[in-house]
Amino acid sequence: MWLPVAFGAGIGVYFALPFEPPLWAAPAAFAPAAAAARLARRRLSLAFALWLAALAAAGAGAAALRTAHVAAPILAWEHGPAEVRGEVVSVEPRPAGYRVVIAVDDIRRLPAEERPERVRLNVRTGAPPPPGRSIAVRAVLLPPPSPAAPGGFDFGRALYFQRIGAVGYAVGPPRGGEAEEDVAAPRRLEALRLGIAERIEAAMTGGREDDPEWRRRARIAAALLTGLRGGIDETVLEWLRDAGLAHLLAISGLHLGLVAGLVFFSVRLGLALVEPLALARPIKKWAAGAALAAAFGYLLLTGATIPTQRAFVMAGMVLAAVMLDREPLTMRPVAWAALLVLAWRPESLVGASFQMSFAAVVALVAFYEAARERSLRRADPDRRWPRPAVYLGGVVATTLVASLATAPFSAWHFNRVAAVGLAANLVAVPATAMWIMPCGLLALLLMPLGLEAPALDAMGWGIAVVVAVAEWGAGLPWAAALAPAAPPWGLACVALGGLWLAIRRGRRRLWGLAGIAAGLAAAAAARGPDLLVNDEGTLFAARTPAGGLALSSRRADRFAAQNWLRRAGEAEAAPWPPGGMACDSLGCLYAPGGGPRAALVFDARALAEDCAAADVVVSAEPVRGACAAPLVIDRFDLWRDGAHGIYFKRGGGVRAVRARAARGDRPWAPPPRPRPRQ
Repeated sequence: MWLPVAFGAGIGVYFALPFEPPLWAAPAAFAPAAAAARLARRRLSLAFALWLAALAAAGAGAAALRTAHVAAPILAWEHGPAEVRGEVVSVEPRPAGYRVVIAVDDIRRLPAEERPERVRLNVRTGAPPPPGRSIAVRAVLLPPPSPAAPGGFDFGRALYFQRIGAVGYAVGPPRGGEAEEDVAAPRRLEALRLGIAERIEAAMTGGREDDPEWRRRARIAAALLTGLRGGIDETVLEWLRDAGLAHLLAISGLHLGLVAGLVFFSVRLGLALVEPLALARPIKKWAAGAALAAAFGYLLLTGATIPTQRAFVMAGMVLAAVMLDREPLTMRPVAWAALLVLAWRPESLVGASFQMSFAAVVALVAFYEAARERSLRRADPDRRWPRPAVYLGGVVATTLVASLATAPFSAWHFNRVAAVGLAANLVAVPATAMWIMPCGLLALLLMPLGLEAPALDAMGWGIAVVVAVAEWGAGLPWAAALAPAAPPWGLACVALGGLWLAIRRGRRRLWGLAGIAAGLAAAAAARGPDLLVNDEGTLFAARTPAGGLALSSRRADRFAAQNWLRRAGEAEAAPWPPGGMACDSLGCLYAPGGGPRAALVFDARALAEDCAAADVVVSAEPVRGACAAPLVIDRFDLWRDGAHGIYFKRGGGVRAVRARAARGDRPWAPPPRPRPRQ
């Protein structure tokens, strides 16, 4: 069970490096470690440690190979409007329009060696083209966005592993070319998903086109059955997040387990009604095979996300154990699922989906293993709880354990922790398990016959209950607790401590609490930057004496502003200028607590005075002459190094953190290049 931990640790080290290691480095480390482990096999502790080191090297090597495998050109500067031609890879509905990924054949006025392999466009007009269709569309293309703050989420890295080298927006509807005669299987599957989602929305809104409530229900139903979540209103997503119900939209163990379980028991019940089969054939194994096939189909239909892959591997091992007359194990399927997912997609380790999914499952398996052992020791055959009480207790325990396990990861990735998740899940989980998903599965089975509308309507009423619970929970003033950004090593301590607590046996497992405590202490002691500036020099943020964050503009770079507030753990920006800052039309002078002085320069005419008086000069204009300030950040620094964060040290002095330095010299973070003259 420590195999995926060591393998994942190697992947984590690879992504934490500030440079790209050579491909030979991992094999060079793996070979001697594995050989030494083999020689030390009689000394179990030493051999175990050496094998862990070898597996860590293997994990780093797998990540490096994956990075090299998906390498593709990345757009260096804004381009367009220009015509983009290519094949549609995927389409996802959005609240306004849709988002399309195109495998590029040609981009006008862009050399072939600089042409991205794939681009992602937001389109607001025209009908969505089916995947596999060749289209042409005029669009403005932009480089993949860099982090909005040093250490923030790296959108460029996420897009790199999807081979997407540019993003942008269409300036007109796409023009469809001829349909390809031999469409690849993945494109056919994407077209099937899109078609089912459109059919669900048409069936649920038929005759109710002017009812936004039913349209909302239809898009949630499509998300549950196809995994296409882009069309859900942002308001509903916020309700679900704040109420602790966002996991209901992440196709994972709950949904796939329900599909497999419904098919297993339905097929077994149907076969049991046929007496010759029930008495002479292994109908339980046949039902397990049917459930495995249904689970695989649901995996493909919902886009094979990381939580769904994990759930399918685990469900597949349990069903295979049934077919082989073996007792299904508990933590071991989780370990194999993690190892297979990491070997297939090493980059998933650094994503919220993988971390929260496996954190919840590992904690639940460990909890129920311990509870089962304790109940066996203290079993009282004369005392049996009623089934409703057992089910309610299971929902409460499951929700509480999963919420506690995922809270550190939710705080780190999303800077919020739901405080009403227990109460909301007591209603939403049974509604999903007993009402929404059975109706959805029935609708999929009836769809080839054109009889899915009644089942989808019933599913819509169940969704209405979940949305109402989410709206109620999110409306409470203490629904979600905000958390400031924490250092990555703190999250690593929490993860390793939790794994030790879950995997080890005996009293030594309690040592894991020390790792969790260290990680939580690091998060509590984390301190954000005192000054922030975006990569264009159009937005500044400053820490207030009360610890809040004030923004220089309510309109400029709203994405960066929202990101900064979220990472600071603040719901709203404080008034500008904050205490300790004086501003005029040319700039601002910021000296909190009488410490170092920082000058924020909006106009080049203020540079001469500010360079002589300030310890830090942050200028939205280029600083072309000499500047006496110890630290100078101008327009060229922002263009070259991205967003900057500035810390005022308690003993005096300042420290600047750059987004590019935090990303490192990696393939997904190419150095900026000046735009060529045309």
